[in-house]
Amino acid sequence: MKKSAYIFNDGELTRKDNTVCFQTDDKKQYLPIEDLSDIYIFGEVNVSKKFMEYATQKQVLLHFFNYHEYYVGTYYPREHYNSGYMILKQAEHYLDISKRKRIALKIIEGSVKNILQVLKYYISRGKPDISVIAERIQELFSTLSPNMDIDVMMAIEGNIRETYYQAFDMILENSDFVFDKRTRRSPQNNLNTLISFGNSMLYTVVLSEIYNTHLDPRIGFLSPPGYN
Repeated sequence: MKKSAYIFNDGELTRKDNTVCFQTDDKKQYLPIEDLSDIYIFGEVNVSKKFMEYATQKQVLLHFFNYHEYYVGTYYPREHYNSGYMILKQAEHYLDISKRKRIALKIIEGSVKNILQVLKYYISRGKPDISVIAERIQELFSTLSPNMDIDVMMAIEGNIRETYYQAFDMILENSDFVFDKRTRRSPQNNLNTLISFGNSMLYTVVLSEIYNTHLDPRIGFLSPPGYN
């Protein structure tokens, strides 16, 4: 199974024969390109044209983050799994509202199952008060139906997530990491910063997996596709 590499220092990525070298002011480190699926770049890193060509050849994705560790974007190698047929099928499922609703409901279902699994873990480890939050989430989830409008589904999913956030302070019990409320761009405290950073990392992981299929990540089924 291929792995990810993470670069936090400033330096330069270049191709050296049949491998990749990351060079800083005081040292060189060679990366096993054959074993890499993607590279996460957080530092100020220069990349050479030869390196980009080699990354394309080896189907390695490059995820870039800025100084504040916000996700900037991903370099995709040339479309290896490009499929016009699959794009048409995705668009067909988006335009058929009954098919779109079924997929949107499955996306929410997967999210809620993960949320409940996390809460169950902490309930079993001596935090019984969280069970009230788990029950509320289960109640909200039970109101979902493939017959309701997508906007209503999204509103319920948002309520589920807000309810889930209420468990964070119970779980952490740490005055340096309090939730208070969800804030973005920019996050207003340590915990919101961690949530935003985690969401960025999760987004790139999912994007990498989508890249290994014929699916196009620009066509969504829960949130509508936009220009960005």
